Amino acid sequence: MRFGATAPESTNGVAAEESDSPPEPQLSSDATVDVNEERRSTAIDEILDGLDRELVGLEPVKTRIREIAALLLIDRLRNRFGIESTRPTLHMCFTGGPGTGKTTVALRMAKLLKGLGYLQKGHLVSVTRDEMVGQYIGHTAPKTKEVLARAVGGVLFIDEAYYLHRPENERDYGQEAIEILLQVMENQREDLVVILAGYKDRMDQFFQSNPGMSSRIAHHIDFPDYTLDELCAIGDLMLALQSYEFTAETREVFREYLDRRREQPRFANARSVRNALERARLRQANRLVTAGARVGRDDLLRIEPEDFLASRVLAPASNENKET
Repeated sequence: MRFGATAPESTNGVAAEESDSPPEPQLSSDATVDVNEERRSTAIDEILDGLDRELVGLEPVKTRIREIAALLLIDRLRNRFGIESTRPTLHMCFTGGPGTGKTTVALRMAKLLKGLGYLQKGHLVSVTRDEMVGQYIGHTAPKTKEVLARAVGGVLFIDEAYYLHRPENERDYGQEAIEILLQVMENQREDLVVILAGYKDRMDQFFQSNPGMSSRIAHHIDFPDYTLDELCAIGDLMLALQSYEFTAETREVFREYLDRRREQPRFANARSVRNALERARLRQANRLVTAGARVGRDDLLRIEPEDFLASRVLAPASNENKET
């Protein structure tokens, strides 16, 4: 159903979509169901396997996602037998530093919830404070409701959610956005899943200041920073996707680069790995073009040590706070 005058609405004015799917017939009490077949029909394994391929490490995160998937699958089977139970609360909080895979997991979670029948569309709408909070009186409510309307049927991912609340500013309108969000999280749980994300310490402070929000979050999942070995493995995955290769010597230089880089300001885990590889590609391209010699396929594939050694990260200590 399109959003419009005929769409059903909650009391806060955010449109909810109707489901066109007929309910499944209830099974008899002596029937049995094949759990593996149910997993295949909902594409759970395909989605979770994709998460394993896309993300290195993060075993505690993946374990929690698998547990949530198992709970929802069993609830789905209980419903088929007519066993009454309340719909589980699915709003979540993802905490951790930048580049630890929070958005990727949110995307997979949206697909998972759609496959299990808990969301109609299974899309992800990712926003920050600026897209929800206005600059003047009467501006915040329409902005927040527009974002929520876009997210209906899917997952609303609010990055750095603690910036919604700025108690030090008496003229801040973030509290209005929070109040609208709280109503939707409570009254339209069947239409929308909200995932709040940000640094753990700041999210803890946010929940202390907004106990109503904390009570609506069922799953708190922490995303740890990657280890050096995991960062190197992420680099290998990114290289393979872009059809580049390291020599053995380059791999050692890259490892040293990451070891130094993660001790510097603004390190962003997988994002910093990606940025480092992008700069190495630039240096490789400039090196080949400047040389002006004939090149073969291997030359185009290969990243050399010098493509990282030119970085200030591996230069003398006076420059080590500069990321290049």
